[in-house]
Amino acid sequence: MSHRFCADLSREQDDPLAGSAAHFEHNLLISWPRAKWTRNLRQASDMPDSLVQTLDAIAADGRRVNLIHRRDQPGDVHQILLMPERRRFVVPRKELEEFLAAWQAEAPLTEWERGRVAGDLLLCCTHGKKDKCCAKYGYQTYKQLAQVVAAHGLPFDVWESSHLGGCRLAASIILLSPVRKYGRITPRQALPFLQAEARGRRFLPGYRGDSRLTPAQQCAQLAVLTFLEPRQETASLVLLKDTGNEHWRRILWRWEQDGEHGRLQVICETTTILRVDMCSDLDDGPSESLVWNAIEVSPL
Repeated sequence: MSHRFCADLSREQDDPLAGSAAHFEHNLLISWPRAKWTRNLRQASDMPDSLVQTLDAIAADGRRVNLIHRRDQPGDVHQILLMPERRRFVVPRKELEEFLAAWQAEAPLTEWERGRVAGDLLLCCTHGKKDKCCAKYGYQTYKQLAQVVAAHGLPFDVWESSHLGGCRLAASIILLSPVRKYGRITPRQALPFLQAEARGRRFLPGYRGDSRLTPAQQCAQLAVLTFLEPRQETASLVLLKDTGNEHWRRILWRWEQDGEHGRLQVICETTTILRVDMCSDLDDGPSESLVWNAIEVSPL
């Protein structure tokens, strides 16, 4: 194909961001030097097989496991972050399996615990061994995010991360917790994105949605936020009703801000686009994918 990167093709096909925010609420993050990451999101080339099996078992039990990296971290001492519990641990490599066994057995973890995660975690996918878009676009954005947080004293803990889903939407970013996903965040957008989130607002140009919602509801949520932004930019939303079928949804929301409130109806429909999910699929060419689009937003 003439396209070298799946993210470029995704943009050209108007592949929507909203509706792509599925992610586990419970996460285990373990710092590990990025140079050792393999293509698997939770494996490194210097991990013993027994540790790989333990991490696979944790994932099979329903907790997302990702590797994270920052240059200031030693290679043989690991930070482990549990979200949404906001617990932080520092564990020497030789004690990792002992720690994980104790955690799984709900035994005391006092000797490793180092307090709570105060602000939101901000993970930016730089997993180039998984997809080259995450190396090309992800790392540039990660560097700018880290610089902006440091320069402006913003309340985020920024890390490089292994695969977060949505490689075609690089730079792919997730905030924990609760889970909020963003895509196509450029270095130039780093400051307005972080400032919006620091104020409790969603940065709408890159917002993919709330992971607790269905794809159609994520699409409708972005449509409502966009509709309200000129006048009620800090409104809180409550999902009231969702009816329809697999290709058409009528979704009702209630908004409230400073004593004012109202209801909005969003009509969402599916459309078909040609999409390549990852750069490794480029040689095979795009395939048809159903995506949700909001076609009507109206007050009730």
